[in-house]
Amino acid sequence: MASGNMTLNLKIWRQKHGEAQGKLVDYKVNNVLPEMSFLEMIDVLNEQLVSKGEDAIAFDHDCREGICGMCSMMIDGKAHGGFKNTTTCQVHMRLYKDGDTIVVEPFRAQAFPVVKDLTVDRSALDGIMAAGGYTSANTGNAQDANSILIPKPIADEAMDAAACIGCGACVASCPNGSAMLFMGAKVSQLALLPQGKPEAPKRALNMVMTHDHLGFGNCTTHAECEATCPKGISIEHIARMNREYLKAAFTYFEKKRDE
Repeated sequence: MASGNMTLNLKIWRQKHGEAQGKLVDYKVNNVLPEMSFLEMIDVLNEQLVSKGEDAIAFDHDCREGICGMCSMMIDGKAHGGFKNTTTCQVHMRLYKDGDTIVVEPFRAQAFPVVKDLTVDRSALDGIMAAGGYTSANTGNAQDANSILIPKPIADEAMDAAACIGCGACVASCPNGSAMLFMGAKVSQLALLPQGKPEAPKRALNMVMTHDHLGFGNCTTHAECEATCPKGISIEHIARMNREYLKAAFTYFEKKRDE
């Protein structure tokens, strides 16, 4: 691990817009401090580029605290760098050595078209959420939180699923470009709770159909999604989502047959 200032060689994907031809461009960044985050290192490079009259590298970021999920980058071929339970903004340069070469690319998936450089359009995830990732049940105010008692193991599992920040690392890591882990977490966090039960069938059907319509692939249980998820979401949530979907589909087609 680094202990002093470093010089790093970067190969960064540059693409002016979604229809343009992109390519990896070589950059050298000097005086990189070990305590810098990966995004701060990119900030330093951008300052150098702007000072020379060149275009800054476009990339998504917001909270820089591992909460918002905006910092979507492939670092050396791995989403968020492949460090366990870590977003790109939480990757620190002390993990690298002086003279290292680092390849930085945008998330790659059919459903995530490149907007510019390292920025991709991840609004397809919003489309999945709009299709059913919510409950219309009136859950009251904060003081009403304990009016419906929920066993702690179930509450804990629902909270684990709710930890998903929607960064899209699961999609970028999956060889099929599947968002099943994201969708499984969103279905699971509601399916486990009483407030989510009434709309469970409609939720599962609508979210899965929207997922497929938006160009995401299917899950073939490679588990790359689980390995690179910065919040450690388990693929067990995909299994729960599949069960919810099968129950809903069976009920739906039974009803159609009776009609």
